Amino acid sequence: MKQSANHFHVLNTVTEYTRFYGLPAPAHPLLTVIDLSSLKNLPEGAGAKAVDTPVVQQLYMVSLKRNLRGAAIRYGHKSYDYNEGVLSFLAPGQGCWWAGAGRELAQSVNWEEVSGWTLLVHPDLLSKYPLGQKIAQYGFFSYQVNEALHLSAGEEQQMDALVETIRRENERPIDAFSQDVIIAQLDVLMTYANRFYHRQFLTRRTAETDHNGGAILSRFEASLNAYFAQTPESRPTEKPLPTVQHFADELNISPAYLSDMLRSLTGQNTQQHIHHALIERAKRLLLSTPLSINETAYQLGFEYPPYFSRLFKNKTGFTPAEFRLSMQ
Repeated sequence: MKQSANHFHVLNTVTEYTRFYGLPAPAHPLLTVIDLSSLKNLPEGAGAKAVDTPVVQQLYMVSLKRNLRGAAIRYGHKSYDYNEGVLSFLAPGQGCWWAGAGRELAQSVNWEEVSGWTLLVHPDLLSKYPLGQKIAQYGFFSYQVNEALHLSAGEEQQMDALVETIRRENERPIDAFSQDVIIAQLDVLMTYANRFYHRQFLTRRTAETDHNGGAILSRFEASLNAYFAQTPESRPTEKPLPTVQHFADELNISPAYLSDMLRSLTGQNTQQHIHHALIERAKRLLLSTPLSINETAYQLGFEYPPYFSRLFKNKTGFTPAEFRLSMQ
């Protein structure tokens, strides 16, 4: 069941995403709104790339797609069905690709009729706001969800209006209030999405199977989130940093099997998922608390702060101090 992580193309930034698909460059490095009616004007070959290349993006994505009939897109461990329902979600580190005979499915879509929008948000934009922590708790970003959310015409209009406000604010000259206004609108948008999610999914019984690793992936996500929700005092003192073995033991499977499963579904092994969660938690601490760099390292479970700084720079390109300064 091994699948090479290189099979997935990793997109770390908004600019990398737009460049990869031949879309217009973003007005803001951490956020963009893509008009899906413009997909029919993509450069020749961009559509084939979207079909043939599984992608893992380190971004939050919210999409409202209309008239994408006959298409199914792989998301985590199942397929997003667009025969009905329009609103869909992806979180950082999750994989996305066309399901089944992707090229035939893509060719069956009438791109002249497709409309809607895709909102891309880099986690760094949210890190120093409460939304940065709250967004990770929303169920509609979970791998357990594999259907698009169904909206009424009025609800679609509400979401369209919110995204249009974000787009306009994103494209106007920056002032001292720009980021706060955008974050406030994003918060409202996520609150509406949460309302739709609870209405649609929480009235149903969850039906999962280990047939293709879906339940394992969901349980791993829950275990990882629970670990970082602990206080430093409540973590195991002998191994304060999370380990691959720790999560494998919790899931009652071998470390090798867990990594193979995650790699096949997301393009990343267990250690990479742990590092990603560590760095995102570190960003929130650096931007939302007065902790020093050393105190941040200890809070995360690092015994030696220099190791934390090296890992942070390796994953982000910045030292913790440079990152904190760049976001002020």
